[in-house]
Amino acid sequence: MKSGFVAIIGKPNAGKSTILNSILERDVSIVTDKAQTTRNAIRGIYDDDEYQIVFVDTPGIHKARHSLGKIMNQDAFDSTKGVDAIILVVDASLKFSEADEFIIRSLPKDVATIVAINKIDLIKLPQAEAIKQTYKNNIPDAKIIELSAKNGFGIEDILNAVKPLMSEGPRYYPKDTISDKDSSFYVSEVVREKLLLLLREEVPHELAVRVDEIKNKKEAVYIRATIIVDKDSHKGIVIGKNGSKIKEIGKRARKTLEKYFNKNMFLELFVSVKEDWINNPRILKELGYK
Repeated sequence: MKSGFVAIIGKPNAGKSTILNSILERDVSIVTDKAQTTRNAIRGIYDDDEYQIVFVDTPGIHKARHSLGKIMNQDAFDSTKGVDAIILVVDASLKFSEADEFIIRSLPKDVATIVAINKIDLIKLPQAEAIKQTYKNNIPDAKIIELSAKNGFGIEDILNAVKPLMSEGPRYYPKDTISDKDSSFYVSEVVREKLLLLLREEVPHELAVRVDEIKNKKEAVYIRATIIVDKDSHKGIVIGKNGSKIKEIGKRARKTLEKYFNKNMFLELFVSVKEDWINNPRILKELGYK
C-alpha cells in the first residue's frame, strides 16, 4: 500500500473543488461560480487496491478584507505543510498576475509540485503555450498538466502524476471513506451551495449556515439549520416574498441531501441576522472557522 497527502491550492474559482470531485467521482466540495465558495480545508480520500491518497481541497487564496478571509488564506497555506505533493491549480483564462507570483513564492521549496492549468478549453494554443512557459520559468521542477476539470479532461493525468509521489505507508482512513468531514458539515455546505446558486448577486458572500440539530431516524432524517446573514436587508432577500426563496432553497437542498442520506428528508431552515459576523472571533469559532 502506498499513501500520502496532496494539497490542492490556487486562487478563487480556479477549479480546485471541481478537480477534487472529478478525481473522487463524488461531490465532496461544493461548487459555484462565486469566489471563495470553499471556506474550509476539506479532505477527500481516493482509495484503490494500491493507493490511498488524501487530497486536501483548500480555500482560494485572495486578498483578505476581513477576519474570515485571513483565516481562509492561512488555512490554505497551512495545508501545504507536511504534504507529499502540491497541485497548484491555475485558471488558464486569466492573465498571470502579482497574486500568482505571491502564491508561487509561498510554496514550500521541498515539496513536489504539479501545475494544473485548468479551463484549457477556454483559450487558444498560443495562449496555452505562453502560460506553460511562464510556469516552467517560475517553477522549473514542476510537472505541468493541461486540463478541463469541468469536462473531465486531464483528470486521469493528475492521478497518474500524483501516484509516483506517494510512498509506502498506512491506510490513513478506513476503506470507502470519502471525506474527513461529518454529516453536519456536509449539510451546512449543501445549504450554502443552494443559497449561492439561487441568490447569485442578490446577497453578498457574507452568509453562513449553522446546523442546529440532526435526528437520523429509521424512517427519515430531521434537520434544523440556521442561515446567518450580515444585515436585516439580506434576511428579507433570503426569505423572499411570502417565503418563496427559502422554500426553494430548502427544496433544492433536500433533493441533494436525500441522495446523501438515502432517506426521506425533513429540513427546517431559519434566518438569523448577526451583524459583522465575518469579523467576530466568537461567531467564527462557533461556525468552525478557527
